[in-house]
Amino acid sequence: MKKTMILLLCFLTTILNAQQDSFPQDTDKKNEITLTPLVLIVSGWADISYEYLINNKSSFGVDVQFNDNKKIFDSDGDSVPNRDYRNFSITPNYRVYFSNKYARGFFVEGFGMLHRYRGYFYTGVPYSDDYVQTKKLTNFSIGISLGNKWVTKKGFVAEIFGGLGRNLFNFDDKDPSNLALRGGISFGKRF
Repeated sequence: MKKTMILLLCFLTTILNAQQDSFPQDTDKKNEITLTPLVLIVSGWADISYEYLINNKSSFGVDVQFNDNKKIFDSDGDSVPNRDYRNFSITPNYRVYFSNKYARGFFVEGFGMLHRYRGYFYTGVPYSDDYVQTKKLTNFSIGISLGNKWVTKKGFVAEIFGGLGRNLFNFDDKDPSNLALRGGISFGKRF
């Protein structure tokens, strides 16, 4: 009986070890490039990310967003001021994965965001042409994001994430929140 139990236990552990997901990208491929098409469609920003897989539980990445549009338009097609209209950002990040699979599944990300935007300051007579004065401002935010990543056997990547950061420099006392948002649904390739 003991021999049968030992053989059965050895057989089960062999089967269980064979059931672990082990794909070629888990050992050979350490780089990912992803695009966030929804950001491009909704806001006109190009959003490109690169991620280097350090090991099965962590990675380091850089996300770049840019937009060359100078104005924001409302639903009527009129140009309107927007205080936090970001036209460039570079966001280094560090991710920790909590799945048993190689650098995929649920993750927590810490990020720093260097971003440039137009600050709108009110001067002069209300509702006149000199009421709004713009300045190009640069700020740095620190924040945290949560997300999930899926990877196919062929190395195609899909991820969804969202996070919140806080600007370290407050240029406008009328805006106490000073928040920087980060998020998207990205698609790409692990290579």
